[in-house]
Amino acid sequence: MDINSIFSLISTFAIIVGLFFAGVQLRILNKQREGEASTQLLHSFQTPEFHEAVSILVDLPENLSKKEIEERLGDKMTCMRVLFGTFESLGILIFRREININLVEDFFSGVIILVGKKFKNYINEVREISSRPTYYEWMQWMYEQFEKRESKTPAVPAYIEYRSWKV
Repeated sequence: MDINSIFSLISTFAIIVGLFFAGVQLRILNKQREGEASTQLLHSFQTPEFHEAVSILVDLPENLSKKEIEERLGDKMTCMRVLFGTFESLGILIFRREININLVEDFFSGVIILVGKKFKNYINEVREISSRPTYYEWMQWMYEQFEKRESKTPAVPAYIEYRSWKV
């Protein structure tokens, strides 16, 4: 083997090692980004307004009209609009793959599905009144994604699914 072949082989090996190293670094970077996103997600929902909105949501019956919901909630409707805006943002981030859908599903699928069911009429009426079918479009998209996923694989509570988990 001549010297040029040896240098060519070394060069090729160096490129392969460099590509492997770049791949490993990219995986580490993505894992860090996911960790930061989950921490940010957790902190963004640890507010009194979010907890109040969830409390309101749980107590609200399904199939109410826009008028019935607004009369029933009064000033507390602002909390729900903040929740809608937050979920609208999450839907966009999931769609653009900025946040992993599994992460959001683990945190909020129950609340998101409740919002979709209990505010379906409200959202449709807001869209009709405003002639804007795009209001809360990403929140609805996200809700429908979670419903599809749960229709294929029903949600199992963590305390059951991971009962045998070891530290």
